[in-house]
Amino acid sequence: MLPDLNENELNIMKELWDKGKRSAREIHDSIGPAQDWSYSTTRTVLERMVKKGHLEKVDFHGLFLYQPAMSKVAGLARLVRNFAVQVFDSNLTPVVAMLSESNALSDSEIEDLKDLLEQAEGEEP
Repeated sequence: MLPDLNENELNIMKELWDKGKRSAREIHDSIGPAQDWSYSTTRTVLERMVKKGHLEKVDFHGLFLYQPAMSKVAGLARLVRNFAVQVFDSNLTPVVAMLSESNALSDSEIEDLKDLLEQAEGEEP
């Protein structure tokens, strides 16, 4: 099941995909001001994301760090699917072609995408 990330969750995921494990304070200092969030709002969103299974919370010498519970490709897959439905009438081929031609994906992201495609093939009747 692909995650359905809202805009706030996506902003947090982008931060973590880019920078790796971060504390609530680091995340807040990086994206909170642009979101016009208080620190407590940032913490609330992070805890909700942990409960939804989007993030993992790990204890590092008494400091809690948050990390993505999914790859960037898996996290963005639903957004790409929704885009394809709205713009290309559900045809994902042009979207995949654009990504491959633009060199927008790293080698590890391509491998993640291949894994997702293999999983999808296994789920078909």
